[in-house]
Amino acid sequence: MNEALSADEIDELARRARSGDRDALEALLAAVRPRALNVCRGVLPHLPDAEDACQEALLNIANKIGSWGGRGRFTTWMHVVAVNSARSTYRRMKNQATATDPLEHGPLDKPDPRTTSVIAGTRLDLLEAMETIEKDHPQFVEPLLLRDVYGLSYEEIAEQIGAPLGTIKAQIHHGRRLARPLLRSSE
Repeated sequence: MNEALSADEIDELARRARSGDRDALEALLAAVRPRALNVCRGVLPHLPDAEDACQEALLNIANKIGSWGGRGRFTTWMHVVAVNSARSTYRRMKNQATATDPLEHGPLDKPDPRTTSVIAGTRLDLLEAMETIEKDHPQFVEPLLLRDVYGLSYEEIAEQIGAPLGTIKAQIHHGRRLARPLLRSSE
């Protein structure tokens, strides 16, 4: 039943949840959970890690539903929340995977996927670069994330964000231009 909800129905549930309707919030979280899990799996391929990040994302959605502005699709906002949860889960795991005494244990040549969820290389580098870009150019982050991490078409992004197609293409172009040197410096 939940997967059959249209984007408009999800937006309506989100509006009701934002207004304090607990039943709507419960239904909303159930409806978006599979999507949030897929977003988290895009960053954290090891399922238990993705499930942890998804749970964190759902808690953040429940606690921060009031910060969804209501313009643009709720699912777009949810994508950003889920990516941020996956990023913070990744960072926690990366820190936990660091040897406490490299001289005693030897350097970590290859991370253990059970503890680091197979570090997703360029995708995580891109997420780190977007965090840097967001400080001065926040308008480029969401379109770039939706295009280069989630593979949405320019048309889908324009529809979800509620901006003209030309604006979306320009934001992605400028975002990529800013990301390139950041990605090179992390190699």
